[in-house]
Amino acid sequence: MRIGFIGLGHMGGPMAANLLKAGHAVTAFDLSAPSLEAAKAAGATLATSLRAAAENAEVVITMLPAAAHVKAVYLNDDGVLAGVSKGVPLIDSSTIDPATARLISDAAHKQGNPFADAPVSGGVVGAQAGTLTFMVGADESLFETLRPVFSSMGKNMVRCGETGTGQIAKLCNNLLLGISMIGVAEAMKLGENLGIDPTKLASIINTSTGRCWSSDTCNPYPGIVETAPASRGYSGGFGADLMLKDLGLAVDAARSVRQPVFLGALAQQLYQSMSQQGLGGIDFSGIIKLYGDEN
Repeated sequence: MRIGFIGLGHMGGPMAANLLKAGHAVTAFDLSAPSLEAAKAAGATLATSLRAAAENAEVVITMLPAAAHVKAVYLNDDGVLAGVSKGVPLIDSSTIDPATARLISDAAHKQGNPFADAPVSGGVVGAQAGTLTFMVGADESLFETLRPVFSSMGKNMVRCGETGTGQIAKLCNNLLLGISMIGVAEAMKLGENLGIDPTKLASIINTSTGRCWSSDTCNPYPGIVETAPASRGYSGGFGADLMLKDLGLAVDAARSVRQPVFLGALAQQLYQSMSQQGLGGIDFSGIIKLYGDEN
């Protein structure tokens, strides 16, 4: 299948590479020259513009930082909708607000292009391993049509409902993720300061009721999980500023339905503090640094 792929960052780059490994022909575009070179080395054809990436594609996938980028990539005069052929399905795997997903969907449908919002969970490790979970907002027919594309990049594909529901699922998941990481960081630092070996504490947590992804896969204490960002200076993971963005989206969404999110609002403030200290570019598990800088 000919796939146009736009957005080759920490997540998009590995996703595009897995599509190539699965035998798809990928035409890639990004503003980053190193990202383009990595895609080319993996076997992708490089596009000179957004429009060029969408032309001749049988499916277009975008993986972008925020709603403003998604709007520009799809709706600008030289964007995806200007170049894509009628009938070609569009997939946006960015994490954005549900309203923007529905806006792009409406614009796409007006010119005959089916649209799915399909944010992912699994982090950079999942993107590299091809084990991502896709949370898809689309009708049943489009979901089944796109299943082979998702399966080239992920292990789990869940149809959440109609357009926008994929983003709702992602915001709720990341709300919980941000909160749980703070809880694990707090527990690990408390244990260390009270005198228990962090490795032993982690092994207890991970075989007890406190176990979660933030403890057993992305533990924020260095050296506990070899593959976690904490064990490589908090690099190469899901940036704290991105978590702050997602928490902001979740808090705003909660406000729109008048639901309080007590822990979500507190988590947002803590990641804001982390960002203000100049730590927004490191993995969000670096929140443990707020409890002491020795890590």
